[in-house]
Amino acid sequence: MSLPDFLIAGVPKAGTTALHAALQPHPELFLSAVKEPKFFLSDGPPPRHGGPGDVQTYQEHVWRREDYEALFAPAPAGALRGEATPFYLYDEQAHERIAALIPDAKIILLLRDPVDRAHSNWTHLWIAGLEPEADFLAACRAEESRIAAGWADFWHYTRQGLYGRQLQNLYKHFPREQVLVLRYRELKDDPAVTLDRVCAFLGVETGVLSAIPKENVNRHVVEDNRVNGVLRWLLRSGGEFGHHFPVPLRLAARGPLLTLLHRKQGTRPVTTPAERAELLPLFAEDIALLQDVTGASYDDWLSVDRHANAR
Repeated sequence: MSLPDFLIAGVPKAGTTALHAALQPHPELFLSAVKEPKFFLSDGPPPRHGGPGDVQTYQEHVWRREDYEALFAPAPAGALRGEATPFYLYDEQAHERIAALIPDAKIILLLRDPVDRAHSNWTHLWIAGLEPEADFLAACRAEESRIAAGWADFWHYTRQGLYGRQLQNLYKHFPREQVLVLRYRELKDDPAVTLDRVCAFLGVETGVLSAIPKENVNRHVVEDNRVNGVLRWLLRSGGEFGHHFPVPLRLAARGPLLTLLHRKQGTRPVTTPAERAELLPLFAEDIALLQDVTGASYDDWLSVDRHANAR
């Protein structure tokens, strides 16, 4: 069987893409060419509905066992196989599926301040033209109704950040020695040391990797004006109905719209003290649980001052 030996299992907008890319050059490791197969997120085909753009995303799921195994078939003999799907930690049923199929797999997690993570998540979808709500806090307030309507996990801005309960459930299925918990800032600020920790955890040679690829941070500024509103409506409409058309046609239609939407560049927006003050109460209890579960301190995440929030 060609199945993974390790998974980068969480969390979205916390450096999983960078870690996936950074590990690829290691001669003892093989990372799937498809970065987010999402295999363990469903039993059988994924849903056929959801929020803006979700249907097209569901089409990208590698949900057939033979297709999933085919991702790892090119691995050199003796190489450890891995993939990165940052939604696995959030999905408790995924924990059960992983444990049932690959119980000896090692799990790597990258955690990020939950408010900053949520804001980065919202920014990603807003810049893509898919997020209909121009106000970050308003989008967070709409979360429960969106979940009830079947919007996919990437829209669960605050729930994705409840790492304590997610990790507590993961430990029901995997022993702690099979789980490595890192922080987003550790990878960003000290990549060589962090990559060595990952390699040591996986049992491959350390000192081989020293850097992560430069982050592809989107610097586009999408203002909430009439022209951009029309462009974003067209992109959301395309996200809802575009799955009926061939991929090349979808991309050809989407490209010019995104070019117009991204015509202005500037400083990427960050969370404000007011936004942090409103959202932190949603995470306080879970951060305490995370500290109990891991034995590590995450008190810095409780600061309203973003600049004091180093990790």
